[in-house]
Amino acid sequence: MTAAPPAMESPHFIGIGGAGMSGIAKILTQRGARVAGSDARESTSVTALRAHGATVHIGHTAEHLADDASCVVISSAIRPDNPELAAARARGIPVVHRADALAALMEGTRPLAVAGTHGKTTTTSMLAVSLRSLGLDPSYAIGGDLDTPGSNAEHGTGEIFVAEADESDRSFHAYAPEVAIILNVELDHHANYGSLAEIHDSFRTFVQRVRPGGTLVISADQPGARELTERVRAAGLAEPRVLTYGLAEDADVRVLDVTPHGLTSEVTISLEGRELAFTVSVPGRHYALNAVAALAAGAALGVPADELAGALGTYTGVSRRLQPKGEANGVQVIDSYAHHPTEMTADLEAIRDAATEGRVLVLFQPHLYSRTEQLGAEMGEALALADASVVLDIYPAREDPVPGVTSALIIDAARAAGADVHHAPAKEDAPELIAGMAKPGDLVLTMGAGDVTELGPLVLDHLTD
Repeated sequence: MTAAPPAMESPHFIGIGGAGMSGIAKILTQRGARVAGSDARESTSVTALRAHGATVHIGHTAEHLADDASCVVISSAIRPDNPELAAARARGIPVVHRADALAALMEGTRPLAVAGTHGKTTTTSMLAVSLRSLGLDPSYAIGGDLDTPGSNAEHGTGEIFVAEADESDRSFHAYAPEVAIILNVELDHHANYGSLAEIHDSFRTFVQRVRPGGTLVISADQPGARELTERVRAAGLAEPRVLTYGLAEDADVRVLDVTPHGLTSEVTISLEGRELAFTVSVPGRHYALNAVAALAAGAALGVPADELAGALGTYTGVSRRLQPKGEANGVQVIDSYAHHPTEMTADLEAIRDAATEGRVLVLFQPHLYSRTEQLGAEMGEALALADASVVLDIYPAREDPVPGVTSALIIDAARAAGADVHHAPAKEDAPELIAGMAKPGDLVLTMGAGDVTELGPLVLDHLTD
């Protein structure tokens, strides 16, 4: 078994239950490290880590930091005044960013890093599932659970390491992949990027990190990705090899057709002069394109395209990415992680194709004050694609409130676009409200990156009542 890097033989994770942090911690436990950490509250991720032998404390206090900690691992969300972080610095314990810890785990492997403003978790998951089904046993680290809690990462015996590469804080600059995927390039993460030009510069730095002889797989359709491709080619970079994919006629891997069949799609592509057809077992054109990116990237690593195409059909979704939560009284409830207008539009269009009998209703929770301030109007326009929606108050996550920035920015824009939209200032009232609007044949989406995911089962309870 591959051992943990020497500096991480007994790491302490602050915020160990987070999506990215818990995956790294799990892989380290599987490599024999003595993993400890803390988190603000109990969660399924914390429970899963304890089952793997990690020591997890609830709450943040300097006493949780063991004397023999070899390093302290943090994410960009950890505030400088965190007592465990302050104690580590006072005691001279090395502080390692989450991305650097993941980069260390990739050493000695063939890394495949998936980047882009949207779709990273889905595409990384598609690769992990399909490569595992082919018996290649990859290691992987994903920003969401495949199915059960703790399934977001695994130490495999194969040579391939598939990782989600987060651009939000520029931490993806730590990676040196053999193959990189860039799904799209859009303005987001307003607390860290002041303009689209800054984001382009950040992605170009990521491209320059691809290993010599490596490959960049990048969208030929999305405007930001096309512009980045033009910049890379204009710079005259000999590396990496650029492989474009998409519906565009000039795509290297061209999508010829995407035919929806309820909650699945049939995809036909042209690859190296021949046609190849396969099934994607999740709805929506954007998920089909994610699968094509995964296929192109896997082929760049030497995985036979025919085999990978068949294996991609074994992927049936990931937690919170159009994940069915149940059905009651003829109403289906589905959970969506979408929180950016582009993601919201894509998921609503996908569900619209699948909802052949009834209406599409959305229970939406905005995520972050900064994102709502910059993109609230576009979120409202996206909600106009639903037949009706209920909007919760903003989920703050790591941010402090911003004067004048509320859900009203979204609600007003949605109503201006002709949408039927309601406000639920008390989250506990929202499940009954949306359930009362639903009729047999309808589809209800709980949508957002915050704790709105907890409301799906409550909606089902009210539908049953």
